[in-house]
Amino acid sequence: MSTATDPTRTDRPDEPAGAGNEAEDTYVPAAEVLAAVLDPAAPRPPRPSALSASVTFGWRAMLKIKHVPEQLFDVTVFPIMMTLMFTYLFGGALAGSTSEYLTYLLPGIMVMSVIMTTMYTGVSVNTDIQKGVFDRFRTLPVWRPAAMVGYLLGDMVRYVLASLVILGVGLALGYRPGGGVVGVAAGILLLVAFSFAFSWIWTLFGLVLRSEKSVMGVSMLVIFPLTFLSNVLVEPETMPGWLQVFVDVSPVTRLVAAVRGLMDGAADVGEITWVLVAGLLLVAVFGTLTMHRYNRR
Repeated sequence: MSTATDPTRTDRPDEPAGAGNEAEDTYVPAAEVLAAVLDPAAPRPPRPSALSASVTFGWRAMLKIKHVPEQLFDVTVFPIMMTLMFTYLFGGALAGSTSEYLTYLLPGIMVMSVIMTTMYTGVSVNTDIQKGVFDRFRTLPVWRPAAMVGYLLGDMVRYVLASLVILGVGLALGYRPGGGVVGVAAGILLLVAFSFAFSWIWTLFGLVLRSEKSVMGVSMLVIFPLTFLSNVLVEPETMPGWLQVFVDVSPVTRLVAAVRGLMDGAADVGEITWVLVAGLLLVAVFGTLTMHRYNRR
C-alpha cells in the first residue's frame, strides 16, 4: 500500500525518509474506524444492574486483598491473639477455669473482633478519595451507591473469615456450642448482618474526615468504649450501677447477648429482634447521610 493511502502512517509528507522512525509505532485509527465506534445509531451496551455493579465493586475489594495479603492480619492474627490472651489471662480469675470462661467469652470475642474490623471500611473509602479513585467512580454510568455497597460487600467476607477463625480457635481449645451447627451459623449470620449496617457509620466518616489516620482515630474512639464497656468479657451485674445504665443500652451488649444466645442454644427472640431493627435504622440513617455526602462531595 502506498504512503498516500495508508491511514495508519504517521510520518509527514515533508519529512525525509527515515525521519519519522520514532513515531512509526504510534497507531492512529482511520476515520472509518472512529466513525464505526462513535456511530450514534449503533446499539449501546446494556447498563449494569444495581446488583451487578455492587458485586463488581465488591470483587475489586477482594482483589486488593489478593495483591496485599497483609490486610488479612486484622481478621486472622488479631482474633487469635485476642481469644488466647483473654481466655488464659482472665479465665482462672473470673470463672475458675479457662474452659468455663471460654464458653462465655468466645461469642463476645467474636463480636468484638468483627466490630473492630468494621472501621477499615471507612479507611478504605478515605484512601480511595485521597488517590482520586472516587472521582473516576462518579463518572461511571452505574448505580450511584454501588461503590459504597461494594466496599461493604467485600468487607462482609472479612467478617465471615474473622468469625470462622475465632470459632476454629475456640473449638481447638475445647469450646462446644450448645446451639450446634445451626445455632453457630445463625449467630455468625446475625453478626455479619449487623456489622454490614454498622459499617455505614464509618463510610460516612471516610467521606467527611480528611485523612485515613483521622478516620482510624475517631473510629477507635467510638469502638473501644462500646466493645469494652459491654458484656463481652464479664457480666454487667458485676459492674457499678451507674455503669450498668450505659452497658445495658449499648448496641454491642444487645448484639453479644443475641449472638451468645444463638450459639448456646438459648436464642432470645427479643434481643434478635432488637438487633435486626437497630441494623435497619443504621442503614436508613447513615446510609442516607453517606449517599448525600457522596453526591455532594
